[in-house]
Amino acid sequence: MIYHLSLQSAGIAAGLTLLFVSLPGLVKPEAASGWMRTLPRSRAIGIVLLTLAFLWSFWLLGTMEMGEFSSFRKPLLFALPVGYFLVLRFVNEFLAVRALGILFLLAAEPLLEAAFLRYEMSRLLVTVFAYVLIIAGLFWVTMPYLLRDHIRWGTRSTARWRAINALALVYSAALLICAITRY
Repeated sequence: MIYHLSLQSAGIAAGLTLLFVSLPGLVKPEAASGWMRTLPRSRAIGIVLLTLAFLWSFWLLGTMEMGEFSSFRKPLLFALPVGYFLVLRFVNEFLAVRALGILFLLAAEPLLEAAFLRYEMSRLLVTVFAYVLIIAGLFWVTMPYLLRDHIRWGTRSTARWRAINALALVYSAALLICAITRY
């Protein structure tokens, strides 16, 4: 185990994150959808998200048990910052989307680890959320223009935008209720 996160903590973290992401879309749909349209090409947000992904990856690489691959730790600890600065220098298109995809991939592992070998059926709420993060992360890292298309589709009408955020709010409520009462 890398994270030592309980299923209750993972459920609360996932539920609160989803709640804070979906709430602005319901309270101020026009402002939230306008901000979302600017997200894919935002260089500043991309730098912040990529820095978070870099720090998380660097911490993981420095602390996790690598077994027979432990001889690769030092070269990778050198290559990771070099890669980070090269990406900042040469990747201008959709940096925020790619960094968000990397963060989604990193965030899915503690959720899956917390739900591993648990018997409650409600653990599937956390597991499904983790696999949605994985699928979205894989697509957004490799084909970042898809997030722009997803945002364009979701913000085409205010009713659709509210429905998407309402669905996310209901899912976050289910996660939080199960995390508090079941896990």
